[in-house]
Formats: sequence, C-alpha cells, structure tokens
Amino acid sequence: MFSIAWKSLCNRWPTAMLAILAIVMSVALILTVEKVRHDARSSFTQTVSGTDLIVGARSGAVQLLLYSVFRIGNATNNISWESVQDIADRSAVEWLIPLSLGDSHKGFRVVGTNSAFFEHFRYGNDRSLKLQTGKPFNDVFDTVIGSEVAEKLGYSVGQSIVVAHGTGNVGLVEHDNQPFVVSGILERTGTPVDRAVHVSLEGIEAMHVDWRSGTKKRGEGTPADIIRDMDLQPGAVTAVLVGLHSRGAVFKEQRAINTYTEEPLLAILPGVALQELWGLVGVAESALFIVSVSVVICGLVNLITVLLAGLNERRREMAILRSAGARPAHIFLLLCIESTLLTIVGVIMGLILYYLATMLGGQWLQHQYGINLSLSLPGRNELFILGSIVMAGLVAGTLPALSAYRKSLSDGMAQRL
Repeated sequence: MFSIAWKSLCNRWPTAMLAILAIVMSVALILTVEKVRHDARSSFTQTVSGTDLIVGARSGAVQLLLYSVFRIGNATNNISWESVQDIADRSAVEWLIPLSLGDSHKGFRVVGTNSAFFEHFRYGNDRSLKLQTGKPFNDVFDTVIGSEVAEKLGYSVGQSIVVAHGTGNVGLVEHDNQPFVVSGILERTGTPVDRAVHVSLEGIEAMHVDWRSGTKKRGEGTPADIIRDMDLQPGAVTAVLVGLHSRGAVFKEQRAINTYTEEPLLAILPGVALQELWGLVGVAESALFIVSVSVVICGLVNLITVLLAGLNERRREMAILRSAGARPAHIFLLLCIESTLLTIVGVIMGLILYYLATMLGGQWLQHQYGINLSLSLPGRNELFILGSIVMAGLVAGTLPALSAYRKSLSDGMAQRL
C-alpha cells in the first residue's frame, strides 16, 4: 500500500509539490517563531548576567529594574554615597557598580559609573563588555559610548559631545560649558548598553558644577582645568549593581539591605524581576505563537484542498483499483497514507529549511537585536509540534479519503476520457 501511495504521488508530483511546499513553509515558520520566542525570552533574561542584587531607592521591583537595567523611566529617589559605601564594605560583597542617571544626549541616556562597570558588568552567558575601538574613560570629561549611539549619530573616537540636562529627545538646557570627548566605543551587545553614553561619576559631578537646584547659574562657567582639581566625590547615585562572593548569601544580603535603617533601600534579585517583567509582556509572546499555529492550519487546509481537487482527476484510477479488487477501505487507507507521506516529507524539508534559516539569520539577529539563536537538536517542545503536525496531516487526509470511500465503482468506470 505504501508503494502504491508513493508511486501515485510521484506520478502527480506537481500537485504533490504544492502541498509539500505549504507544509514546508508552515513547519519552518512555526519552528522559527518558536525558536525566536524561546531565545528572545532567554536573551531578555540575560540582559544582565552575574549580578546578584540590584539596589535602589525603595519603590517597586519592576520599576527599579526598568530604570537601572533598561534605562526606562526615572527613579523616585537616589541612594546616598554613604549608603553605597556601607553596602560596598559588607564582607559578602565582592564588587559594586554604581549607576547615576538623569541626563541625556540626543535621546540617549547618559550613565554615570566607574571603572567597575567595564570590569564586572556581564550580559548573555557571562559575556563581558569589550571596546570596539578606543579606551575606557581616563579623564573627567571622557565618555565611552554604546555601538548604537556611535552608528546612529556617526560618532568616532575624539568626537566632542555635549550632554543635556534631563532626559528626552530634546534637552531643555545643555551642559555646553563642559563638553565630553569620546574616548572609546563599545562592541555591540544587543542590550541597553548599546544605547547609552557612559561617563564617570566625577564627570556627572563636573558638568553640574555651575548648577544649583536643577538650574544653570548665570555668568561664565568654571574652566575645565579648575573643575578637574575640585573634589568631585558624588553625593548620591541612582542605583547600584552588586556582585557577591557567594550566591548562597544573596537572600541574607537582600534582607539586610531591605532592612537598612539609615535609609529606605530596595534590593531585588535580577532574575526574579526579569521573569516578573517578562510576564507583563507575555501577551506578545502568545500572539506570536497564535500566528504561527494559524500558518500551520493554513498549510493543512491547503493539503486538504490539493487532495480534494485531485480526487476528481483520479476517479478512473480509483475505479481501476476497485475493479482490481481493492475495497473501499483500501481506497480510504491509500488516501490517508498519501496525506501522511506528504506531511512527513514536508516536515523533514521544513526542518531542513528551519536549520538553514537559523544558521543564516542567527548572526543578523544577534547583531541587530541581540537575540542569540542557538543551533541545537529539536527539543521536547519542537518534537511535540512536529508530531502534532504529522498527526494533523493524517487527520486532514481523512476528509478526501471519506469522499473517495463513498465513490461508487460505476462512477469511475462511467467517466469519459
């Protein structure tokens, strides 16, 4: 029976190829969407890696995560530098990255930090920051920019830029008396680091020397050389990223910081907060899956259409099979086998197309959106999807098979050539 079904399909290869093509596209699309959905979630949760705690002013966990990691929104309050020093002095703390936010440059966030940022910040699978060109900031007025900032604004090392006070695409007042010089450009990471302008904490203090209560003082600004000799110790920062010697101490340190008596602070676990944030945007994830399932259904409907359309042309073939001794059940089984064979071939070719698309498009997605597509054998979910498609192909074949089952012997033999 399989041999007859296969030879029949080979004899009608143009229509069979159309059905297979629809299955191939459906399988490749649903596997690619599922892969992108899974790896996008993985890349999202790996936006910050190796950080045990994020500490900020007491607010909400998601809000703290948004402004400290994704540079979205603003902090309700700052952390005093004394509190930062107290956290850094705790025996369980290995390293600490202070972050100072609040200014911008042509729509990109300005992040005040120190050398620990380039040394300890990790993203993805424990990947460290690397400079594409130049060097980290060494002077008070040096800046290291992300790759997206450099590409969109056409900046290079040595370029002079002016930071604006406040955030937004258009700064109301600029710190034009204290321009910064681009000392380095970071390699693309696919994280918010690409869209940030990094300056030193001293640089943040330096550009606010001639400011009082959020407004610029009148008169000539203080010369840069005089500012460099000033005490530029920051009074407060927006948030800090904390790394511990042992991850086993993370809950103890979180509790200690959350009950800090000198100042109301909030310490969150990045992984937990990222999962919570992903849950808020999970609707888009579900929409992607629904779209891909719809495409598979369209492919199966196309398979049914091709088989039904071919039935009329195969009336004589069916009649000959019946006259040769084939029972209606054999005709039913033959059509079911044909639809299953078409689906299996489509699934195999769709799997091959999926791997080709992953190999060819993986680098582009990593470069453009920071989504790292890992090339691996089909997992349990993928095997379940493929098995479901094969079963659906078998079920889809029952409709034309039932139609052929009901055809009478005289219907085929009475057909005129």
